[in-house]
Amino acid sequence: MKAMILAAGKGERLRPLTLHTPKPLVRAAGVPLIEYHVRALARAGFTELVVNHAWLGQQIEDYLGDGERYDMRIRYSAEGEPLETGGGIFKALPLLGDEPFVVVNGDIFTDFDFSTLRRPFSETAHLVLVDNPVHHPAGDFRLAEGLVADAGAGDASLTYSGIAVLSPALFAGCLPGAFKLAPLLREAMTCQHVTGELFTGRWVDVGTHERLAEVESLLQGER
Repeated sequence: MKAMILAAGKGERLRPLTLHTPKPLVRAAGVPLIEYHVRALARAGFTELVVNHAWLGQQIEDYLGDGERYDMRIRYSAEGEPLETGGGIFKALPLLGDEPFVVVNGDIFTDFDFSTLRRPFSETAHLVLVDNPVHHPAGDFRLAEGLVADAGAGDASLTYSGIAVLSPALFAGCLPGAFKLAPLLREAMTCQHVTGELFTGRWVDVGTHERLAEVESLLQGER
């Protein structure tokens, strides 16, 4: 099974850190955010990784290289202009192959065990969900008996963690260009083709300076 890290975001809310550094290379406790994912995926047994990038993306390639020091093979999908989540994954499909693959948002911090996703999947998508954080109280989806559905008014909801297993079939009929992933997932949900699980470990959406400081605090607590 291959894995993909989504690393094309510009990180507007993390300025001025991201004026000259791509968001995935912003450091927490001295280590670039993306490296925590790369090392976690390597520990979980993944050996083939795809990374997409746009803003200052060459810096990401220069830092990670071909993946040899992580005992991985890393390939890159350069976008030039960001294609949003759906468009970015679609562009990278030739590098990902015909089998389901793991996708990880490059701007989260987590201790999720990616080895639990290295198993056969027949669904169109499998999402890892978390309890709603303070900055996203409405959540995204609901989880019932292992199936994920869109959350309606009054439903108990959860937040998409930015970790998923996706089948290339999810992108059938898509055309090159910028488009979001969520509408594709919601369409698959209507056919009950999306499963999910709740993760209760450490997870931070590192979108602001305050949340980056939260990650720093978590890591300092480990020392």
